[in-house]
Amino acid sequence: MGMSTGGGRGGMMAEINVTPLVDVMLVLLIIFMITAPMIEQKKVSQRKVGVDLPQTDGAPVDLSTDERLVLQVTKDLKFYIGENQLADCAEEHAATGRTASCLMALEEKLRGNRKLKDDRELYLEADRSIPYGVVVDAMARIKKAGVDQLGMITDPVGGLPADEKGKGAR
Repeated sequence: MGMSTGGGRGGMMAEINVTPLVDVMLVLLIIFMITAPMIEQKKVSQRKVGVDLPQTDGAPVDLSTDERLVLQVTKDLKFYIGENQLADCAEEHAATGRTASCLMALEEKLRGNRKLKDDRELYLEADRSIPYGVVVDAMARIKKAGVDQLGMITDPVGGLPADEKGKGAR
């Protein structure tokens, strides 16, 4: 606030000092400019396990791993939820060409998952190089485990290159 030095009444003059407001707004702008690319990078590195998904031109689904269960199947037939490996069907598939007993064990582990019991919803990320029969067998076992809604996750056409998908993967 300032004092009026001119003629007339000598009282206080009310003015708004906008300098602190501008300073705060510039700091907030800088913070948002720095954090926005980090948020986008988090979406890219959300996959814990490197899975090369098939590409489609369907609408993308926003999956946050905190809210929804995602079962990932790698090219070496390992099944993961997050970073937890639930089953490894590579040996059985190499020896017999089938994965029946391995997928039965996967079904039992899925039946014991509390979040899956509550939500009855699961999303499946399967590597594009996995034999079709293995994916279909896995889907059947997932349904037998009590999943009512099963979604398949794919990459959009023109999506990320395979080496960028696995960022953050082990």
